[in-house]
Amino acid sequence: MVIRSAELETVCGITSTLPRNELPEIAFAGKSNVGKSSLLNGLLNRKSLARTSATPGKTQTINYYRINDRLYFVDLPGYGYAKVSQALREKWGKMIEKYLKKSPSLKAVFLLIDIRHEPGANDRQMYDWIVANGFRPVIIATKSDKISKGQIKKQTSMILKTLNCPSDTVILPFSAPNRTGGAEIWAEIEKICGFDKEEKTEDIT
Repeated sequence: MVIRSAELETVCGITSTLPRNELPEIAFAGKSNVGKSSLLNGLLNRKSLARTSATPGKTQTINYYRINDRLYFVDLPGYGYAKVSQALREKWGKMIEKYLKKSPSLKAVFLLIDIRHEPGANDRQMYDWIVANGFRPVIIATKSDKISKGQIKKQTSMILKTLNCPSDTVILPFSAPNRTGGAEIWAEIEKICGFDKEEKTEDIT
């Protein structure tokens, strides 16, 4: 997809009312240092639309990015950051659960996992939580540039096994520095939103 416009439209905190968007929403979830902001900036061809930080746990709100007036990227708060209090983690959890249950425009949830490491307890809990709310997560294995190409298949298989994913689960390696995997992620998003069918129709006409 050619990105013509991308803007942060809505920011929702713990007590905010979630917007009722008509455009499709694609949500992104992941541990606090997994590279979620870098992924979003890479997909949107922007340097700092989504704020990156050396301090994990920076995203404490649900952020809605309006893309090409056609869809929203929804950045969910990072989880698993030790310095955040248990009470605040529970509030974030409830906020995310409310979003998963009550957003009628949510089409899919992309779960980010660091390709270098076995998914931890928080990752497994988030995966199960997304499934329990009726979604089949698409897995993005971030930081693929940190390992050799020969290790990628082994590591992605390990992630799927640890999360106990169905055999047909989509897992897409991604590297923020060189944006390897970005085209594959966009292809999956376009398929989920039905944009690929629109493009085929346009080609025929």
